[in-house]
Amino acid sequence: MALQLGDVVPDFTQESSEGTISFHEWAGDSWVVLFSHPADYTPVCTTELGAVASLKSEFDKRNVQVLALSVDDVESHKGWINDINETQNTTVNYPILADPDRKVADLYGMIHPNSLNNLTVRSVFIIDPNKKLRLMITYPASTGRNFDEILRVIDSLQLTDYHQVATPVNWKDGDDCVVVPSISTEEAKKKFPKGVTEVKPYLRMTPQPNK
Repeated sequence: MALQLGDVVPDFTQESSEGTISFHEWAGDSWVVLFSHPADYTPVCTTELGAVASLKSEFDKRNVQVLALSVDDVESHKGWINDINETQNTTVNYPILADPDRKVADLYGMIHPNSLNNLTVRSVFIIDPNKKLRLMITYPASTGRNFDEILRVIDSLQLTDYHQVATPVNWKDGDDCVVVPSISTEEAKKKFPKGVTEVKPYLRMTPQPNK
């Protein structure tokens, strides 16, 4: 059955560019972004892995580990990493899973035969410290991902896990938030001392609680 939001994600043990990874153990108490690539030495993927390396400090600030996956083997990955570092002016500072047996790709539904035959599409999985799947996005092979959006979603997930708010359209860290419907306006005014603006009885806004 396909993975769905809220599911505990499958564990696996697989080789990577940084050694053997037992996924749940490796993830520990961190959030994880697991993202797949059609193959090594592909142009769009090269730009993506370089961008993620340059954003590593942003992921670290959010207690997020990043883990890439491609269906090629470790030796191929190591050669490709040299190209990524050279062409993207960065240093790949996170592991790339080797998945030549397609084990992880099959576990996570990364292969869409009508789109890419035997190769993985551009899947993104955000996984929380309880190993639960919190977001899935699948891009076609021709479209590079927007990792600023991935960071934005992580900010939203981490905020809304700890405060009784939701984030509205195009929200960015620091913007006003939506008070969740389960809280009455009177309760919200006590809970959010920065103020609550009632646009409609069901649409109440408050400044971001943790800022």
